[in-house]
Amino acid sequence: MSRWLIKTEPETWSWEMQKKRGAKGEVWSGVRNHQAKNNLASMKYGHRAFFYHSGGEKAVVGTVEVIKEAYPDPTDPAGRFLAVTVRALVSLKHPVTLAMAKAEPRLSAMVLVNNTRLSVQPVTDAEWAVLCAMGGI
Repeated sequence: MSRWLIKTEPETWSWEMQKKRGAKGEVWSGVRNHQAKNNLASMKYGHRAFFYHSGGEKAVVGTVEVIKEAYPDPTDPAGRFLAVTVRALVSLKHPVTLAMAKAEPRLSAMVLVNNTRLSVQPVTDAEWAVLCAMGGI
């Protein structure tokens, strides 16, 4: 798997904030779910991810690229969890809401559609293509 979706509360870390970090990117930290941790551990340099605003907006708003593979999460004093560093790539021309994804039959098996709580999740190549088309990129 080389495609992912990462979720954030836009009030905490927004797409605009991510874009402002530029080429140096931002540490994707604070993940405290073991399944999501395992997904972070599987991310490799150059993998792409959708950037998803959770909370009220519930929409894919951009894409990012992994620029540093998994390492100990600097916000975890116990040292059990991981982080990666990602940089912004492209803003979607049209954000793709969760409702839109759920209404698209080709996305019926997508993790986002079936498990909206998982903060780091895999995306298949076919799902990636559908979401990119829906988002105008």
